[in-house]
Amino acid sequence: MQKQKPQLSFWQIWNMCFGFMGIQFGFALQNGNVSRIFQTLGASVDDIPILWVAAPLTGLIVQPIIGYWSDRTWTGLGRRRPFFLYGAVLTTLSLFIMPNSPTLWIAAGMLWIMDASINVTMEPFRALVGDNLNKKQRATGYAMQSFFIGIGAIIASALPWMMTNWFGISNTAAPGEIPESVKYAFYFGGVILFLAVGWTILKTKEYTPAQLSEFESPDLKQASSEPKKTINFAKFALIGGAVGGLILAGVTILELEKELYLLSALLLSFSAIILIAGYFQNKQRTDGGFYEVIYDVFTMPDTMKQLAVVQFFSWFALFAMWIYTTSAVTSFHYGATDVTSKSYNDGADWVGILFAAYNGFAALAALCIPFVVKRVGLKWAHSINLLLGAGALISFKFISDPSLLWIPMIGIGFAWASILSLPYAMLSDALPAHKMGVFMGIFNFFIVIPQLMAASVLGLILRNVFENQPIYALVIGGVSFILAALSVARVKTNAQ
Repeated sequence: MQKQKPQLSFWQIWNMCFGFMGIQFGFALQNGNVSRIFQTLGASVDDIPILWVAAPLTGLIVQPIIGYWSDRTWTGLGRRRPFFLYGAVLTTLSLFIMPNSPTLWIAAGMLWIMDASINVTMEPFRALVGDNLNKKQRATGYAMQSFFIGIGAIIASALPWMMTNWFGISNTAAPGEIPESVKYAFYFGGVILFLAVGWTILKTKEYTPAQLSEFESPDLKQASSEPKKTINFAKFALIGGAVGGLILAGVTILELEKELYLLSALLLSFSAIILIAGYFQNKQRTDGGFYEVIYDVFTMPDTMKQLAVVQFFSWFALFAMWIYTTSAVTSFHYGATDVTSKSYNDGADWVGILFAAYNGFAALAALCIPFVVKRVGLKWAHSINLLLGAGALISFKFISDPSLLWIPMIGIGFAWASILSLPYAMLSDALPAHKMGVFMGIFNFFIVIPQLMAASVLGLILRNVFENQPIYALVIGGVSFILAALSVARVKTNAQ
C-alpha cells in the first residue's frame, strides 16, 4: 500500500532550499562577470560564445553522472547531502582562483572547473525536493528554491558595483588585469556559498531508499520493474553521424563559420556514445551505469519529452541574455567598446545591477507563483511568465536610456522564477523515486543543449545578419521565449 509523504513545515522547506542561495552566488558571479573577464584578458565579442561553451558542456556530462551516483548513495550524511558538501568545497576554491587567471585560456579552463563543481552540488538539490516533498508541496518547494536563487543572485550580481560604490574598491585596472572589485566579489561569494550549502546539510534530513519506495505510486513501481526494452541504437547513431559529418564537411570544404565545428563534434560524439550503448545491449551487459543512463535518455517519460522542448527554447533565450547583455548594453546604450574605458566599466557594472534587479523580481515572483498556479494551473502560469520574459528581452532594442532598463527586468524576473520552478513541478510526479536523480540530471540535457547551440550559432548569426551588433542577440532571445511559451501547450501532465 502506498504511503503519503507528510506535509513539511514552512521552516523545513526553507532550510532544505536555503543552500540554493549559495549556489546562486556562484552562478550569478559567473554569469555577470565571466564575459567581462574574458574581454579583459583579450577576447573579442565574437569569441565569447565559444569560450562560454565549457559551462554547459560540463553540465551535460556531470549532472546525469552525479544524479545516477546520488540515486545509489546512502551514507551517514544521507543520499544527496554528500554531493552538496563535495561540490561546495570545490566551488568555493574555484571562485577564489577564477578572478586571478593570468591568461584567457586559463580563465576558460577555470570556468570549466567552476561549472563542474557547481553542478556537483546543484543537481542533487533538484532531486532533494522531489525526494522530500509530496505532490501538493512540490510547486511550493521549487518556488522556494527560486526565491533563494533570486535573493542570492541579487546580492551576488551587484557585488562588483557594491565593492566600488560602497567600499571604494577600483573597478578599473591596467590592460589585461581583472579589476579588484571583481576579485573581492568572487572571494566574498565563495565564502557565502560554502556557509549557505552547509546550513542545508546540517538542517535537513532525508528519507532512506526504503522509505522512498513506500511513498512511490504503484504505477511508477510497476513501470520501473518492467524488463528493459530493445532500442535501435544503430538508427540514431547513423542519423547523428550523418548530420554531424555533413556539418563537418560544410565547415571544411565551404569554409563556413568555425563555431559549427562544435555542433559537428557534439553530433559525432553522440553517435559514438550510443554505438557503445548498442554494443553493450547486444552483449547483454545492461547493468552498468553508462548503459543505464543512455537507456534512460531513450526511455524518458512522455511528460519529460514534452517539457524538453519548452526547456530548449527557454534556456536558449537565457543563454543569449547571459552571454550578450554586457556587450549589448555597453555598446548600444553606453556607446563603449574599449574594455579599459570608464564608460565600458560603468556599463558593465550597470549590467550587474540589472542582473541583480531581475533576480530580485524573481524572488518576488517566486512568492506569487504558487498562488497563480492555484488559479490558472501550472501550464498557463508558465506560459504567461515566459511571454513576460519575451517582451522584456525584445524591449532592450527600443529603450535608449540605460537608466530605464530596470523595467524589462520585471518580466525577465518572472520568466526566470518560473523556469526554475514550474517545469520541475510538472516533471517530478512523472519520475520514479529511485531514479529521481538521474532523470533530473538527464533533464539538464535540455538546458545544456540549447546553451551549446547558442554558443555555436549566435556569434555566426550576429556577424552575418546583424553586423555584429550584440543587441540583436537579446531580440533573438525574446523570440525564443515566445516559442517556449507556445510549446507549453503540448505538455500533458496530471500535476495541479
